[in-house]
Amino acid sequence: MATTAIEGWITVREAAALTDYTTAHIRYLTRKGRVEARKTGRDWLILRSSLLAYKARMDVLGPQKHNPWREDLQTGGRGGGQDAE
Repeated sequence: MATTAIEGWITVREAAALTDYTTAHIRYLTRKGRVEARKTGRDWLILRSSLLAYKARMDVLGPQKHNPWREDLQTGGRGGGQDAE
């Protein structure tokens, strides 16, 4: 796929290839505001650094990312601004 014209921004397809997430999951992350994204015409561009930061947070959590009772959610309330994917 051609490189995007805007430095630091990648397409949904490029984001999926970079992270091994599905394109549907990348679009879900954009809808939920978990990664920074901009719509240009009919396509979404994802800020590469935002996506990589999200992936790093999820990799650190490992299986705990699925635990709704983990400590960081208890102190902030369930869904208290943390990425609980």
